Amino acid sequence: MGFYDYKLKKRRGGELDLADWRGRVVLVVNTATGCGFTPQYEGIEALYEKYHDKGFEVLDIPCNQFANQASGTDDEIHEFCTARFKTQFDQMAKAEVNGENELPLYTFLKAQAPTEEVKGVKNKLAMKAIAKMSTTAKAAADIKWNFTKFLVDREGSVVKRYNPTCPPKDIEADIAKLI
Repeated sequence: MGFYDYKLKKRRGGELDLADWRGRVVLVVNTATGCGFTPQYEGIEALYEKYHDKGFEVLDIPCNQFANQASGTDDEIHEFCTARFKTQFDQMAKAEVNGENELPLYTFLKAQAPTEEVKGVKNKLAMKAIAKMSTTAKAAADIKWNFTKFLVDREGSVVKRYNPTCPPKDIEADIAKLI
């Protein structure tokens, strides 16, 4: 199966068929509203605003697997993001990214990009601390924490995986190349 073969549950019911996004560049992010990385929504929204009209989408999948940091309902999460960060992209229904109940899309993404580069001593130390706190990351390719990002090109190929400490502004050059 490829990226465009997956369907995701929307926060208000129904499904998003990723085949409808064929030909678009997509940033897939597992998010949480109570995380230290939650302010990244601001940068993700800035990328969305800058590149959406050129074929860029954000696939925001809230996940409550990391320290109960996405504990609200799907609508509460959406309201928080639109009020606090003025997000214009929609969130999907809350889902799991690791373990026996993980979204099949995440099984695919992790197989395509099983590791991410961590730059800088501070970020490496942060990721070591995160790895100790993450109770759902059992395999090396598992998602370690909220705000792990995957960039998918217009053909549905996973181009790169970014760790939670990578700010959205550091992804912009990669997006621009694909647009």
